[in-house]
Amino acid sequence: MKTNILGRTGLEVTELCFGALPMGPAQKDMPVEESAKLVEAAILGGINFIDTAQMYQTYAPIRLGIKRAGIRPVIATKSAAADYEGMQAAIEEARRELDINVIDIMLLHAARAGTSVFEDRAGTLQCMLDYKAKGILRAVGISTHNVKVVERAAGMEELDVVFPILNLHGTGILEGTRADMEKAVQMAVDAGKGVYLMKALSGGLHINEFDDCMRYARNIPGIAAVALGMVSLREVEYNLKYFSGIPADELPDVQGWSKRYTVVQSLCIGCGRCVKGCPNLAMEMGKETHKAHILQDRCLTCGYCTTYCPQFAIRII
Repeated sequence: MKTNILGRTGLEVTELCFGALPMGPAQKDMPVEESAKLVEAAILGGINFIDTAQMYQTYAPIRLGIKRAGIRPVIATKSAAADYEGMQAAIEEARRELDINVIDIMLLHAARAGTSVFEDRAGTLQCMLDYKAKGILRAVGISTHNVKVVERAAGMEELDVVFPILNLHGTGILEGTRADMEKAVQMAVDAGKGVYLMKALSGGLHINEFDDCMRYARNIPGIAAVALGMVSLREVEYNLKYFSGIPADELPDVQGWSKRYTVVQSLCIGCGRCVKGCPNLAMEMGKETHKAHILQDRCLTCGYCTTYCPQFAIRII
């Protein structure tokens, strides 16, 4: 499988990155043992790059899968911590739960945030930089859906990595179009940032256009890797073969796992936490019901909203 150097970090990563979100509680909620088998199969199959996050709650299966594979991959994780102490706790949690001393990449988890995130979470970023200076983090950066954030990150010397949303359909991009994000990504690449992409399949919405979506993502200049979520051994095998150069027309048809989220109105208490937490502005409060509902044409099926609901009223169907 092709590998690339992730910007100026010096980290060599496989073009295919294992995205850990879909196997966790926010989406398929797979048992730890089953998820660990996916991680192990991915690593033994040649993937050396795993993307996770504090919010995903997938550290346990990643730790187990790595132990069984006996190979240490490059690990990127993220935290939405709001201050220095919160990020400090997040870093120590990741080290403990993943059973590693050094975290390769730590990102500000800021999917929805605008450029004010760098001021609003200045303490968080400072914590990351302090831990990098200690050698506990190898690289720091930001995860975002926002064009303006990518543009600003490109000019910030202290940031090493940018993890933006970018896909064939331009789904989920905030404060700009697909073309705008392409330009912003090029700015980051030109500035020496390591860039890898999220949601190349629009959160799974366009899995039945897999080849077209992957051709688009893989041909963006300077991109080091594409993160793909995987929830079955069949998906792992398919992706390994595809990224190893087997033409799509020689592979079995890939079928999407149909998923959609809904708010159970009888359980919703109208607190609005999910609306504030949705990274793609895909939720709103009903004017008459005063309860949350999902705007399906904007929903990326990421499942982040489920982590904010105190009533477990948001269900996958």
